[in-house]
Amino acid sequence: MSRLKDETVSIRTSADIKQLLKLAAAREHRSVASTIEMLVRAYAQEHQLVARSDGIGNTGDRAQGASADR
Repeated sequence: MSRLKDETVSIRTSADIKQLLKLAAAREHRSVASTIEMLVRAYAQEHQLVARSDGIGNTGDRAQGASADR
């Protein structure tokens, strides 16, 4: 089942990080966007983070309500 993708994320990063992201995507036969999603989902699973429909999620043992845009 496909997920609704109606949000946009834009970041500034170094050339090194961009190159590493492209290399990781190519190695996994994924797009850069798909690779970012995979990395975020793996991190969330490892740290027991759960997204909720109201935009507030379980932040594990970190402070509740901390800004996600750091």
